[in-house]
Amino acid sequence: MTVERFVRIIAGFFIMLSLTLAHFSGSVDMTQISWMWFTAFVGFNLFQSGLTRFCPLDIMLKKAGVKSGCGL
Repeated sequence: MTVERFVRIIAGFFIMLSLTLAHFSGSVDMTQISWMWFTAFVGFNLFQSGLTRFCPLDIMLKKAGVKSGCGL
């Protein structure tokens, strides 16, 4: 696994963990429709893209003509 994949997995995990902790501490009510669900979606996509290498944004950016690879 590459560093980039680990970063996606860990970042997604921490986003979902912070939402879970906020919900159970009473800071955020995830039973209501809110922008927190968008944050959960982003966190889940980061996590799964690190595991599966499937990223919808990656596909959209490639179709838009953005080049892949690190151009340092």
